[in-house]
Amino acid sequence: MDNFACRLIEWYDHGHRNFPWRETHDPYRIWVSEIMLQQTRAETVVPYYNRFMTRFPTIEALAEAKDDELLKAWEGLGYYSRARNLKKCAILVLRESGGHFPETPDALIKLPGIGPYTAGAIASIAFGCRCSAVDGNVLRVMARVEGIEEDIRRPETVRQIRERTDERLPEENCDRFSNAMMELGACICLPKHPKCGSCPVSDFCTAQKTARQDQLPVRSKLKSQRVEKRDILLLYFGNQVMIVRQNEGLLKGMYSFPNLEGWLSEQEHLEFLHSHGMIGQRLGEREAARHVFSHVIWEMRIYEYRVIRHNGDHENWVDGTKLESLPMATAIKKARLYCLARLNQDASEFPISLLQK
Repeated sequence: MDNFACRLIEWYDHGHRNFPWRETHDPYRIWVSEIMLQQTRAETVVPYYNRFMTRFPTIEALAEAKDDELLKAWEGLGYYSRARNLKKCAILVLRESGGHFPETPDALIKLPGIGPYTAGAIASIAFGCRCSAVDGNVLRVMARVEGIEEDIRRPETVRQIRERTDERLPEENCDRFSNAMMELGACICLPKHPKCGSCPVSDFCTAQKTARQDQLPVRSKLKSQRVEKRDILLLYFGNQVMIVRQNEGLLKGMYSFPNLEGWLSEQEHLEFLHSHGMIGQRLGEREAARHVFSHVIWEMRIYEYRVIRHNGDHENWVDGTKLESLPMATAIKKARLYCLARLNQDASEFPISLLQK
């Protein structure tokens, strides 16, 4: 083991953050944790991971999960395609290898939802495979250590950094090395104001030696996020509210309320109701909501309508108890809170005479 890997692993062994997925080498649990950790901070993941493992303790349980149940367990983590790919992957691994995960990055990367980093992480941490796991933290660490001045958003630079990381891999203890590299980036080699005085490998760092910590890594700017204006309609019929299931887009598979593109007039809202077999009247407007996705920002206005008549399609109408059990995205959390508050009000808010068809 060279001095870089030796110092790094020794530092990691003498004190690191404790997470439940670091207490196991079970490939199923490592896989679930790595999927959850994509685009999400580790501290945020912990309660979700613990609940998920309680509900789906084995790959068999995950493969048999109902979609609504799976998405409800994922509710709040965002990037819901990750949850859908988890189930696809579980079914595939059960069918093709009896529930045993492949042990190499080249085989793992063929599975749904698993990219180069996740494949390397599972292979090295679960199976001790001598391979690197290069996430955003490791990209930053190695760009500074090696003095790499190319844009780390470019695939060519990522490949270069992966090759440099491979060169520093120890012959053994690759699981600890992978965890140590990620821990170093998360706790010491920070994007701003890195803690170089506490770094166990600062002697090896080109950026530290040349005082370029603030200049490296080089990262090109992302395209500006587009803004979408949307109207969320809370449509009440008695003590029920209308819900819809998203069949495409960012929130595919999740439940929502009627979600209209643009900021529309009351007349356009009423025309929407009429086109879906409903007659209604506006109750009022709630405080607006805003949600930032990775590439788009939703600017939402929330309106409430009392539905006097509808076409009898009862499967889209639920009460408050049912509403709370459905998987709904964080983007419409405020709308759901308003809805539950309305449904919990006195039934006299909705005179029976108005509800007769």
